[in-house]
Amino acid sequence: MRIIPVLCILSVFLFESCGNRSEKKVHQPAFTIATLKGPSSMGMIKFIDSLDHVEEAEIRVEIVNEPIQVRKMMLDKKADFAVLPTTMAAITYNKGMDYRLIAIPVWGTLFLFGNDSTITRWEDLRYKKVYVMARGMTPDVLFQYLLQKNGIDPQKDIILDYSFPTHIDLANAVAAGRAELGVISEPLVSLVIQKNKQVSAIFDLNREWEKIQGSPIAQTALLVRADIIETNPQLVEEVLNNYERSSLWVNQNPDSAAVLIALYGILPNAEVALSAISGSGLNFVRARDIRSQIADYLNVFYNMNPLIIGEKMPDETFYY
Repeated sequence: MRIIPVLCILSVFLFESCGNRSEKKVHQPAFTIATLKGPSSMGMIKFIDSLDHVEEAEIRVEIVNEPIQVRKMMLDKKADFAVLPTTMAAITYNKGMDYRLIAIPVWGTLFLFGNDSTITRWEDLRYKKVYVMARGMTPDVLFQYLLQKNGIDPQKDIILDYSFPTHIDLANAVAAGRAELGVISEPLVSLVIQKNKQVSAIFDLNREWEKIQGSPIAQTALLVRADIIETNPQLVEEVLNNYERSSLWVNQNPDSAAVLIALYGILPNAEVALSAISGSGLNFVRARDIRSQIADYLNVFYNMNPLIIGEKMPDETFYY
């Protein structure tokens, strides 16, 4: 877990200072952004770093390992802004948690990965064994959807193995050759390649999804507590603007971004970080501009397994 304390107004972003730091400022209650170790914090890294150089705290960024940790912070009212998989964001809303979807900062990062060079088309997966993490969760349902759309029955024509319970377990198994084929995401893809040069991406599942759906995978959501929209809309806009500018900076300056990503412990070294950036789907888009696209994405999961989004489609109030 990484906590970055911040103390100044958010409008002082990348290249501006907070003025005279010797002046006493009235301490304000901290706002917290809960984000995930991976693409979401990678895209936020310049924002995080700029805040880390301010002295008196008004907002902090907390980086955690798993979505369940973010959800607990939301339940405990310790997260003012939160990053979650979009499917889990829908669940939290449908279960009555008063958060609103304000942006999609990360798009499809999933790959079918392995060392089987005979696979060049979906038909070649017939009767193969593919390892997938977490039965019924986003990677599993998404992969099964793509199988169906490419003429393969997930129940009959392929073996889906859930032996490895986490993304890290599965990535290590692929790297060690214990899993010939696996559905894993960046940045774990780049970590696997660093360990084992014999494995490679077979299908970019985001591209395969886009061929069918006509739009990329709206994989990760940025949420805000609904009351903050009412009481502090300027703060919401500042977070949106700064996160968007950070994501753009990472894509435009991958070498510098990789150094920061490693410095903050998001990935173990700059080499892996640099490799991972291009496949991490960093493209910050405000939810209000793509409501129908997000709804189309969630509708696929609703039709496949309603439980994965909380048993119903979120209504219009979900979006800000």
